[in-house]
Amino acid sequence: MQIAAKVREIFATREGWSTEPGERLSYYSYFAGQNMIYTLFNVCLTTYLLFLGVDPIKSAAVMLAVKIWDAVNDTLFGVIFDAVKFKSGKKYLPWIRVSTVLIPITTILTFTIPAGSSQAVKLGWFAVAYMLWDTAYTLCDVPIFGILTSMSQSVDERNTVQSYKSISTYIGVGITSTLTTVLVSEKVGMNYGVITLIICVIAFALMLPASFKLQERFHAESEEQFTIRRMLSYLVHNKYLLLYYFGLFFYSALNVGNAFGLYVSYYLFHSALFSLVVGAVGTIPQLVIALVLPNLIRRFDKMKVYRVCMLLYVIFSVVTWLVGYGNVIVYIALFTLRSIPLSVVGLEMFMFTPDCAEYGRYKSGTEAKGITFAVQTFMAKLTGSIASALGLFLLGLKSVGWQMVEVGSFQELEQSGVTQTTHALNMLWLIYMLIPAIGGLLAYLVWLFYDLRDKDVQVMIDCNTGKITEEEAKERLSKAYK
Repeated sequence: MQIAAKVREIFATREGWSTEPGERLSYYSYFAGQNMIYTLFNVCLTTYLLFLGVDPIKSAAVMLAVKIWDAVNDTLFGVIFDAVKFKSGKKYLPWIRVSTVLIPITTILTFTIPAGSSQAVKLGWFAVAYMLWDTAYTLCDVPIFGILTSMSQSVDERNTVQSYKSISTYIGVGITSTLTTVLVSEKVGMNYGVITLIICVIAFALMLPASFKLQERFHAESEEQFTIRRMLSYLVHNKYLLLYYFGLFFYSALNVGNAFGLYVSYYLFHSALFSLVVGAVGTIPQLVIALVLPNLIRRFDKMKVYRVCMLLYVIFSVVTWLVGYGNVIVYIALFTLRSIPLSVVGLEMFMFTPDCAEYGRYKSGTEAKGITFAVQTFMAKLTGSIASALGLFLLGLKSVGWQMVEVGSFQELEQSGVTQTTHALNMLWLIYMLIPAIGGLLAYLVWLFYDLRDKDVQVMIDCNTGKITEEEAKERLSKAYK
């Protein structure tokens, strides 16, 4: 009965909300599909490149080189997004529809690098395909997050939708993590090209309904025509956007553990399938917290909750690293404890961008959601690539002594008989567990200075939409925002 009541709560439309249950469901479904593909890159790309036998340091260099283009295309798209006017009057949906087709295509291209070709061919293919995928992903990320500001003007509704869509996000992550782990494991031995095709077909089916169900209800009365110079000026004066993403940069760029989950399971716990065990254990807290988080952040400001959970995540990570990987039961117990605060961090991570967009408009009078969400997209992709590149670079150092081999799956890796030294395995453990903790600590210290409150954001929304005057807003705000 409690589960049924919670399901009804998820699909219920609260007073003052604008969206309908079916619309919200398509939004959640989109993120399930999108994160299936994002997880493929975030979790499997490093393993795939290592399977190809390409020098890890050269792979890391290509990843970072692609980010030069990423910096350009994200910046340009932020300007283009705010400037382009479609005949339909829609601002977000046309981009969502185009990217829904392009993302699966470019994903398949990235994971079908010809095996047995030279390192130069492999690196060249990877560079071009990864660049195309990066561009396609840019076209979706800004609109799908930004459309929520057009769907609703309620902070409570936005926070709730973002919290519940995280359930579908975890479903997408779980589907990809499970399928890829099982199919590429030493028990099955399927190659990544076939696995990617399966993932992309499912992801496309999940993303497609959003193109027809989502509705754009609210638009700014006037939107600015942006130049690069005006964009930079806007960003410089949106201190909360810069402050939040400065902290997020440290956390995400040093979060190298995700890229090595399968390698850690195979080498340290003796089976790639072990990652499914810890994944299942970690998913339970994630799903529970996703259900209770909306009520939690109604009671407590979400940044306060965010900071506390980040600090707990750092503490549990350091303890786990110190204890080591010798005892499986102890590791699973610590991993479970660590996953509780980490779940909150993951759920809240992109809840702050809409707040920063409203603050930017309130302070400057400029409507620049495209640029604001472009920063989110850029930072997510930049830090994801830095994390993968940093992990590959560290593992590729001669002092680590990691033995490389070209294989198609963990089944082939097992048959190759290649082993790693104790020192190399200990370095893998350090990269996997301690480096992310350092990033989390740096982020926590930065976010101590973030003091934009949820209640004040709602006042800013009311002022931005003309419900109250600027003078009334100043009286209702808890502090004077500079």
